[in-house]
Amino acid sequence: MQTTDIGNKEEGKYGIKTNPSNTGVVVTVIRSAAAYQSKTVHFLHVTFDTTGDSFLAGDHHGNIYVFDITRNRFRLVQKTGQACTALAFNLRRTTEFLVALADYSIKCFDKDTKQLVSWMRGHEGAVSSVSVHGSGRYAISTSADTAQLWDLDTFQRKRKLNVRQSVGIQRVFFLPLSNTILSCFNDDSIFAWESDTLFCKYQLPVPDEGPRIHYKAFAVTRDGKILAAGGRSNLLHLWCLDTRQLLRVVQMPPKVRTVRQLEFLPDSFDGGASQTLGVLSQDGVMRFINIQTCKLLFNIGSHDDAITAATVSPNGRHIVTIMDNGSLNIYSVQCLTQDYNKPPPSLVKVVSGGECSALTMKVKSEAVQRPAKTSGRRVKTKVLRPPAVPMTEDKENELPDGLNKKRLVTLLKAFGEYPAKYR
Repeated sequence: MQTTDIGNKEEGKYGIKTNPSNTGVVVTVIRSAAAYQSKTVHFLHVTFDTTGDSFLAGDHHGNIYVFDITRNRFRLVQKTGQACTALAFNLRRTTEFLVALADYSIKCFDKDTKQLVSWMRGHEGAVSSVSVHGSGRYAISTSADTAQLWDLDTFQRKRKLNVRQSVGIQRVFFLPLSNTILSCFNDDSIFAWESDTLFCKYQLPVPDEGPRIHYKAFAVTRDGKILAAGGRSNLLHLWCLDTRQLLRVVQMPPKVRTVRQLEFLPDSFDGGASQTLGVLSQDGVMRFINIQTCKLLFNIGSHDDAITAATVSPNGRHIVTIMDNGSLNIYSVQCLTQDYNKPPPSLVKVVSGGECSALTMKVKSEAVQRPAKTSGRRVKTKVLRPPAVPMTEDKENELPDGLNKKRLVTLLKAFGEYPAKYR
């Protein structure tokens, strides 16, 4: 495994493996403390830009780095002096980024000039997430009791969504390709709002059947049509946002007890209807499944090398994870999805269908293995023969009493007519 220690460097180049192993790790990035080489400064948050070629990483000392994957270079772009709680790097002005800080404020910096662009205040608790509209002009910041909508041209607050403390907010974010805001609360209720007026457009029905999941993690496909939600259970809910119905309930393997994070893996040819979903669980393993077949495609992370957070590049080429030891792992998706690294086909069991026609499907395969290699010997092939019972389209070839067709032809030629016995 290629490991790069950036230490106290403000910029430089990191080495990568030209031929990553089947783990898919291109490089591991650590930052050792200046006074203690044996201690590392933990990275806390990562986020990609709109192209997927660069990402930001913030550590618990308040240092913000930008990593250029195409050039294998890193650069220190800001020293905030306090730990960040959320990052956003997909603004309309591509050199700017947002940092939510431990003092509950949000700051906008320019990565090229390293200057402070604006300072936004208003939260009374830690900001857990920042979602940016597809246009890059608006952002929503979320804390436990409020969500605030910001205009990133003026850096003024446009709207504020308050909830009762007894309910609490899990997450609020923009849906792709729309002006709709989705809000998810601690009681598992999910509402959609018009971003301009905060008019409530609809609410997803809370499932009556089955155990309560206690939603904690959410992901939406790039076309904004499918919402995946998980929480304190090994069950995942897949919602169709067009019909506002629960499409499917996916049961993850028994080792999964809590879902910490969900990420859809984009594909250049799926038109935004992502089929691959990454599920990060409490054991530090991120399992990628096909949401249609519920087959386990590949894993990253392990019990000994656990993942605490992950982000997927918008172009679907790389995955960056924050490991339990505070380091960063950069994965090549191409390497992870190669045929030889896929598990054998897994069984899918339909357990039940609820009132809303949702199927509960189990992800059966757990171990990711290489398919067995075939030997050079010839393999016996069983020939499938047609059924003994004649098919409907063969009725014209049937003859009563076992009369031989060849003999009938001879009789017709001899007598010029069909024998009276068989008329």
